[in-house]
Amino acid sequence: MDKKFIITKRAGIYGIIGNIFLLIIKAMVGFMSHSQAMIADSFNSAGDIFASLMTFIGNKIASSPKDEDHNLGHGKAEYIFSMFISISMILVASKLLYDSVITLILGSKLQFSWFLVMVCIATIATKLFLFLYTKQAYQQHPNILLEANMKDHKNDCIVTTFTLFSILLTLVNIYWLDSIVGIGISIWICYTGITIFIESYNVLMDISVDDKTKDLILDIVYSYKEIKRIEEIISTPVGDRYLIFLTIYLDGNMSTFESHELADNLENNVNGLDKIYRTIVHVNPI
Repeated sequence: MDKKFIITKRAGIYGIIGNIFLLIIKAMVGFMSHSQAMIADSFNSAGDIFASLMTFIGNKIASSPKDEDHNLGHGKAEYIFSMFISISMILVASKLLYDSVITLILGSKLQFSWFLVMVCIATIATKLFLFLYTKQAYQQHPNILLEANMKDHKNDCIVTTFTLFSILLTLVNIYWLDSIVGIGISIWICYTGITIFIESYNVLMDISVDDKTKDLILDIVYSYKEIKRIEEIISTPVGDRYLIFLTIYLDGNMSTFESHELADNLENNVNGLDKIYRTIVHVNPI
């Protein structure tokens, strides 16, 4: 199995274990203390478990080699399951937003507890570890599943810090901030879910390769003096990389052997770029 898939699998397993632990302690302390922010945080952890599970399953499918029915492999599974993650985040955020607004209107019943403080600190420490681990994995082997989990862990560190702040303010009888933080957490989760959804949707709808990579491809093409003209560059995503189709024009008097040798060399050079899965060159005479 490719090292990228092994690291992504490990990140998913660590995420499941860490988030189950956080869900249990957040839910227990949140409902006992009536903290809307902590309850929102516990629902967020439930969504994180689902996200980590989707990462594990999606990575397992994406790591499957190509076969007769899937000639380009199963790489798009990463984006299908990252879309599941984004939809779950948006649904959870909508419910939390509703509950937090109702609590703000009717009044908070938050009861200060040092257990709340300890849960926040434990959450921040756990999520910081998961974020740093996933960030390192993403830098080594970029893919949308790791990116989604990395963003999720980072967001959790931030929102739990605000949760801790709102809990400490209850010591000076400021209770309304608890509901405000719950609303803020909901909006943040929803925004993250929407951005992941858009990125996944774009790939599943065969978005073209980015302009930077396209310029690198053109630089390689124009380095061949024999190429008189390039008609088009067509690209389609394959997992986190792209399948490239190039149509070039060569001197019509060039032998078939020479033209195909040039096309093979061009394909190999373009394949050397980081984001390229495979290149197919079509040659026309001019």
